[in-house]
Amino acid sequence: MKKKILSSLLCATVAATTIIGCGQSAQTTTETQTEAPSEAATAEATAEAENTQAKEPGEKVTLSIYTQYADDDTKVPYDYAVEQLKEAYPNVELNLIVQAQDDGQTLKTLAATGQLPDIYQASTDIINTFRESNQIMVLNDVAKSTGFLDKLYEANKDLAYAEDGNIYAFPFSGQEYVLWYYNKALFEENGLEVPKTYDELKNCIEVFKSKGITPLALFGQEGWNTAAAYDVVATRYTEGGIKALDEGTASITDEAYLTAAKTLEELVAAGLFQDSATTTNYDQASEMFLSGNAAMFINGQWYIEDATAALGENVDWMFYPAADEASYEAGKSVFSGGGSASGFAVNPDSENAELAAEVAEFITEKYCEAKVMYRHNPLVALDTGKEPDSEYPAMMKKLSDTLPSITATTKFTWGLTNSTFNDGIQSESQGLVSGQFTADEFIADMKDVME
Repeated sequence: MKKKILSSLLCATVAATTIIGCGQSAQTTTETQTEAPSEAATAEATAEAENTQAKEPGEKVTLSIYTQYADDDTKVPYDYAVEQLKEAYPNVELNLIVQAQDDGQTLKTLAATGQLPDIYQASTDIINTFRESNQIMVLNDVAKSTGFLDKLYEANKDLAYAEDGNIYAFPFSGQEYVLWYYNKALFEENGLEVPKTYDELKNCIEVFKSKGITPLALFGQEGWNTAAAYDVVATRYTEGGIKALDEGTASITDEAYLTAAKTLEELVAAGLFQDSATTTNYDQASEMFLSGNAAMFINGQWYIEDATAALGENVDWMFYPAADEASYEAGKSVFSGGGSASGFAVNPDSENAELAAEVAEFITEKYCEAKVMYRHNPLVALDTGKEPDSEYPAMMKKLSDTLPSITATTKFTWGLTNSTFNDGIQSESQGLVSGQFTADEFIADMKDVME
């Protein structure tokens, strides 16, 4: 079908541009490093790392690590962990391979060709895939011996364990949330209230478009962002969202999901997103929002720090709009997002696998510390005992105050367990937000995917 071809092209675009997950662009670091997109370059770097690995205790050991390193939300934790590692493991050096945002395809290629890094950031999909091929280390004993389990928040313990009851990755993120950010100044300047209903949102769209302002900047080049846009709407009709579809407890043909698709179709037709939404990357969409050229933005709560730094008191997040005010109020307890079994994993075939496992756990702890202290993000997996270096931003305080009332969350795409559904919801939602697919076509295509 033509729309299937479009989805494939959109997915190919995402893979080709190697966007870093969570809205981050790939770039090279200032530490010992290589770039991920080139398989040849990665292989060379991995081989070099293996050649320098220690054969005797006390010798210098270089461990390759595949992880995100782009904006402050990924650079700050990594750089902090590297500095702390120098003191705790003075004989260990990390060779950074910058993670590509391509739904794990680069990592799967490295695994297939025997070039898997010593330590790598693994999503739920990667964990489940590598479990089958025995290319991911069971970390149960290390989690106990290092005290990791003792520091893991009770509410996050499910995030550490895979479906078979084993730990394959040390999680550093706790429960996370999709937030609908908005520029308060733009709303006030145009005499607009924060929309509670879709009719009010359509009015905002009309006003902003008449002033040459993009209503909502979407970085739809990343399929997770378009899937989140659909999920945000779907949760207004059923709290299960895409999580229920992933787990098979709901069907895409259920009335709630069809209504959500039709609602999003109407919002797209009204002009909610920019025309080039599915070819816009994170940097471009974020710049539109932070510069005042877009009034709204959808991203995770990790964006709070950057948005606050750029817009100060002029930025906030809103509860998702709904069909009517009653649904709006009821929906305040349901958020898109959630946690997943993901984090730093270890290659069991690494020449220094046991050491790599200890280092992976150490880095995880330091990531949590840095996020609390320097990124003002308390939503981490571990109890660090640390305090932020300044007060939490107003948006984080607002979210923290909201947490006790949240009764349900869905999933980010990297936490989905059904890889076929994961691929489908990303590519098909790109078609829906682009305006190329109707709601009925989206539902029909997703039905084919899920069958």
